[in-house]
Amino acid sequence: MLRYISLIIIILTLSSCEKVVDVDVPNSQERLVIEASINWFDGTPGNEQSIILTTTAPFFDNVIPPAINATVTITDSNNNTVNFIDIGNNGVYSTTNFTPVINETYTLNITYKNQQYTATETLLSVTPVDYIEQENDGGFSGEDIELKAFYTDPANELNHYFFEFFTPVSPLPNLNVYKDEFIDGNQIFAFYSDEDLEQNDEVIINNYGVSQQFFEYMDLLLQQVADSDGGPFQTQPATVRGNCTNTTNPDNFPLGYFRLSQAFTTTYTVL
Repeated sequence: MLRYISLIIIILTLSSCEKVVDVDVPNSQERLVIEASINWFDGTPGNEQSIILTTTAPFFDNVIPPAINATVTITDSNNNTVNFIDIGNNGVYSTTNFTPVINETYTLNITYKNQQYTATETLLSVTPVDYIEQENDGGFSGEDIELKAFYTDPANELNHYFFEFFTPVSPLPNLNVYKDEFIDGNQIFAFYSDEDLEQNDEVIINNYGVSQQFFEYMDLLLQQVADSDGGPFQTQPATVRGNCTNTTNPDNFPLGYFRLSQAFTTTYTVL
């Protein structure tokens, strides 16, 4: 069904006229969106975890609808099940009873609107950041601040990494993923640069151990963001499918990903 939205486009001409253009914007099928990132940060017990469930909405809607009244559980390979409860009735399902175990396999199960969703992943380890190196002559201008977060890849293992850089110059974190295909057992770095970064800015760096499947999923998402100019009526990229499936109706697949990671956080003050 097409939703008709009236967009007023002001065309500046010699006569300064206005023209109203009706644009047909199709509504796609509503889908469940699953944000299930189980992160075990070093130095914490990892028992407090949350999963966020929302649904897709029309392009011009300003509110992201929460998916409420769902049943959410995670079960390990020994059939130990943890229930996630939406206490605030806002789509945030939480627990204080999760037990993280490196290399343990967990299965996420969600029941929402009489449909069953599931995904299985392994909690993977990660190496911490060794040190941060700063350069002040980066970018095209030669004046941008660049940060390199060095870490040592374990030898003879297949490893994939997910990095987040939080800074005061952007409301959203800078994200990137790396693999050890050509650097196995060596020291390598995650990279961040911003022309607005200044002395005394605090940068929080989170790094996570992730699976190859998540690496490929996030790598595709980041490529699509980089290639998009943000126009609402441009040809949209293909939907990137995560590891969550709808076992009741496979055609009504969800969006999002179920990930479990050991994680380290590092705070750096720009010099």
